Amino acid sequence: MSQLGISLTVLIGPTVPVPASTTILESLDSIEVTHNDQSRSGFQIVLKAGRSGATDMLEFNLLKNPVLKPFSRVILLVTINAAPRVLMDGIITHQQLSPNNEPGTSTMVITGEDVSLMMDMEERSAEHPAQDETIIANMIILTYAQYGLVPMVIPPISLDPPIPTERTPVQQGTDLQYLQELSGRHGYVFYVSPGPIPGQNTAYWGPPVRTGLPQKALSINMGPDTNVEQINFSNDSLRPTFQAGSVQDRLTNQTMPVQTFASTRMPLVSQPAWLVNQPNVRRKQFRRSGLNTIQAYAQAQGQTDASMDDVVTAQGNLDALKYGDTLQPRALVDVRGAGYSYDGTYYVKSVTHNIKKNEYKQRFTLTREGTGALSPMVRTS
Repeated sequence: MSQLGISLTVLIGPTVPVPASTTILESLDSIEVTHNDQSRSGFQIVLKAGRSGATDMLEFNLLKNPVLKPFSRVILLVTINAAPRVLMDGIITHQQLSPNNEPGTSTMVITGEDVSLMMDMEERSAEHPAQDETIIANMIILTYAQYGLVPMVIPPISLDPPIPTERTPVQQGTDLQYLQELSGRHGYVFYVSPGPIPGQNTAYWGPPVRTGLPQKALSINMGPDTNVEQINFSNDSLRPTFQAGSVQDRLTNQTMPVQTFASTRMPLVSQPAWLVNQPNVRRKQFRRSGLNTIQAYAQAQGQTDASMDDVVTAQGNLDALKYGDTLQPRALVDVRGAGYSYDGTYYVKSVTHNIKKNEYKQRFTLTREGTGALSPMVRTS
């Protein structure tokens, strides 16, 4: 599918994805892909499922196609202005047929999730002796190399390799659940991001990415430079939360105070809510056991940092043709034209791509810890 500098490539197959057949491409009606930094990404492909001859009398032709069966692998690539992007690398999980009496209106919908689905298929009881969180994350991810997973694991502030005579980390659940549990202790995220080449995926375990060059700016009320069709901002002053309490250090058996006072995330704003709303920031009791003092501080700080991330939320839509690129989730982007309070840099929490013939729209959710732009300059190309 190609129009106005945008082309779509579909690879699909039960084991190794190959270019989709002409029959599938001609039946293609629409595609929706959703990426989120705290849950599995998903896709939905709508196909026109008509009957065209005697061979279709017993069964719809698309239903007979083996590559459209559950657990086939699907790779979607979008090329905008000669720049290719891997939009999705996933597994078909659901198939839906909607026959209709009107000619040409029957549809078949295939739905799926990214390849991290395969990490969530089997619950396990397993021990990880003498392994800290980063080693565990790397080892689990590497067992899924057949799906092109490449680990990107960022160590937390505090690492405490377990001594087997003291404790042994125990996994109860699927590999995906366990990785998300480990990341949540430190205010981290775990997700699988497709690309940068077809068949390869990056398995990221670490803090939300708040560094690097922001993407091309989202422009509002900027005349011919406007590329955002609609956007809404919300500011939740109750989100920031400090932690306060105590922990009985498992090494010294002493009771030590634990308290947080600020966010340690890379700042995106000039007026973070945790600072401007003093002394009205919520405070929660820190209740954890079996930790030493350093671990307790690290986990308390992780919970505080995570509470600051979504203070300001922006939700909107943009036209990819006007934007000239795909808005990448789990990265930074600049906003301009909304005024000083809501202009500036944001973290892209989620993006939903809607692709039809001659149309490519993107819905997005942006977040950050407060108001006020840090810089008057934005990236415009």
